Amino acid sequence: MSQAQLPNHDQGSAQGNPRLKIADTSGQDVVLEPPGNTRRWVLAGVGAVVLVVLLVLVVPWFQRWTQASISVPLDRLRLGTVERGDLVRDVSVQGRVVAAVSPTLFAPAAGTISLEVEAGAQVSEGQILARVDSPELTSQLEQERSTLDRLGIELERQRIEARQKLLDNQKNVDLAQVTLTAADREKRRADAARDIAAISEIDFEKAQDDLRNAQLAYDHSVQDAKLDEERLSFELKTRELQVERQRLLVDDLARQVDELAMRSPVNGIVGNLLVEQKSAVTRNQSVMAVVDLGVFEVEAQIPESYADDLGLGMPAEVQSGTAGYPASVVAVSPEIIQNQVTTRIRFQQQSPPGLRQNQRLTTRILLEEKPDVLMLPRGQFLDTGGGRVVYVVEDGLAKRRSIETGARSLASVEIVAGLAPGETVVLSSIDQFRGAETVLITQ
Repeated sequence: MSQAQLPNHDQGSAQGNPRLKIADTSGQDVVLEPPGNTRRWVLAGVGAVVLVVLLVLVVPWFQRWTQASISVPLDRLRLGTVERGDLVRDVSVQGRVVAAVSPTLFAPAAGTISLEVEAGAQVSEGQILARVDSPELTSQLEQERSTLDRLGIELERQRIEARQKLLDNQKNVDLAQVTLTAADREKRRADAARDIAAISEIDFEKAQDDLRNAQLAYDHSVQDAKLDEERLSFELKTRELQVERQRLLVDDLARQVDELAMRSPVNGIVGNLLVEQKSAVTRNQSVMAVVDLGVFEVEAQIPESYADDLGLGMPAEVQSGTAGYPASVVAVSPEIIQNQVTTRIRFQQQSPPGLRQNQRLTTRILLEEKPDVLMLPRGQFLDTGGGRVVYVVEDGLAKRRSIETGARSLASVEIVAGLAPGETVVLSSIDQFRGAETVLITQ
């Protein structure tokens, strides 16, 4: 093979295999032109706007930051708004249903008791529940009845004697009247005889003396009769008082003997029996309790802090299920036991149906109602600030302010001075502010 043929062979080979061709980078080149003035001004304007926005946002925050001496996150605070409305000051507690009438029966005398009912039995008013056998009391009643009979007989004898004495006195008065009439007649005869000189002076004077004696005897008999009548009336009255006193004593003993049969004072059920069957009891010993299930009251324990505000007749509401029933306070205990005051609440119209002894019900007592006052929701700021200091929130800052509070309810507190409607106040504890005048609230 000659050397002249080799180039031809290489060219044929290159033309027959196109993968051996190497491309250049001319297609990737971009011709850059120098920027114009318009684009430069647009970028400058955008930068200026961004700078202004940053200043608007940062400068107020920086000013607040420089004013505050401490910062607190917002999620750690509870805020509230000052509003105007009606403040209802009340107290809500859990009350216990008790029977309004639950009398306890006591033994009327010493003796042996016989129970007629069992605990839990239904009883009606007047039903005999127990009997006390007291021979001493029964014997005393019979003795006093005998004494009453004797005094009654003596009273009748006194009345007979009084009538007899009055008759004797009347007889004496009548005899004295007859003697006086005869003496007067003799005196008139002596006067007539003296006129005709038919009688001596001695006989005339004797007639005068007889008339005077008769007159005196009559006057004395009349006075004696009156005195005897008064005396007999007094003695008779004394006897009557003795009989009446003895009758009262017998009636009282008869009442005590009748009370030996112990009767139920109300319709209800028998509570706990406090004595055993056929046991000996003493006078005034507790025997049993009877519970009237027709009338219920609610016994509630009120915290000591409300003791000075409680009073008889205060309106209340007892919640039974989903319904509320009007009631009123009828009793307040004069003593405080374990920092609580015991109160009794009575339903005004009717008791809720289906009540049971010792059932728990929510009871709300209305202590005071103030219309159209500034008020704020209650919070820990009342305790930590003593009700005199709050922090008012404005533009991300909480500023310390002195206030004056008034009445407090379970949900709200009256604002007397220091705040205006619509202001936002920190309701949570202000101890975390450490007494700072201004606090920064962060998001």
